[in-house]
Amino acid sequence: MMKIRIGSRESRLAVIQSEMVQHWLEETIPGAEVSIVTMKTTGDLILDRPLAQVGGKGLFVKELDRALLEGRTDLSVHSLKDLPMEVPEELPVVAYSGREDERDVLILPEGADSIDFSKPIGTSSLRRILQLKRLYPEASFESVRGNLVTRLRKLEEGRYSALILASAGVKRMGLEHRISRYFSVDEVIPAAGQGILAVQGKRGQDYSYLEKYDDRESRFAALAERAFVRALDGGCSSPVAAHAVICGDRLTLTGLYYGGDGDQYETAVLEGAVSDAEKIGLALAGQFRKDLQTE
Repeated sequence: MMKIRIGSRESRLAVIQSEMVQHWLEETIPGAEVSIVTMKTTGDLILDRPLAQVGGKGLFVKELDRALLEGRTDLSVHSLKDLPMEVPEELPVVAYSGREDERDVLILPEGADSIDFSKPIGTSSLRRILQLKRLYPEASFESVRGNLVTRLRKLEEGRYSALILASAGVKRMGLEHRISRYFSVDEVIPAAGQGILAVQGKRGQDYSYLEKYDDRESRFAALAERAFVRALDGGCSSPVAAHAVICGDRLTLTGLYYGGDGDQYETAVLEGAVSDAEKIGLALAGQFRKDLQTE
């Protein structure tokens, strides 16, 4: 009997995402015994400061990485948008899920039908803030930390007029009815990898059982988006974003870069062969670097 242990953060959303992979494995591999090993990460414990001030996204994966390296788990499941841009060579991403809705969404307090601009909108992402200022010039923004349930509780307590969240997580939690507005990818370019689950493994192990789980379009989109952000040194809360659309054998990548000048940011688009996904990401990042050098 094959036994597979999946490492997961303790939050309800993280467990749901791990259960999605667990159920696929159980349905695909007859007789497989698949369990989820939950653990509290450093990032789950530090909630009073923005992530960028306390070490970035790596705070959410250190414990999961250690469990993989020590053989206490066989896989880790992450929201790809929350996985650090630099992944250890010994812990590669071995499969990508099909992409859930990649858009960002607006969540209002229960019973509200519009934003109360006397209170801040809750989001810790400068990427979101910069783009939302164009849609809501009268709005103020304030950092909000914690898992999705914690953020919703803070919203209902009256601390915020609204929350900006990733649609994928809200839907996976069964809270789609709380969504008041979807922001198109033209209005708010998502974080790299948003809506995709990443399954991480350990180098040298056999993961052929995940071949049918691995989604081709998600893999190429992830390679392009993450190459772009990585090349521009974008990480947690960094105002760098990328979104890839694949049509047949062509990939179109839209990138956003903020150079630190007021509220102004730049966007650009590059198209190429889907097989050159990573090269497209690097090339688009290179365009921004050239623009910076000539200013």
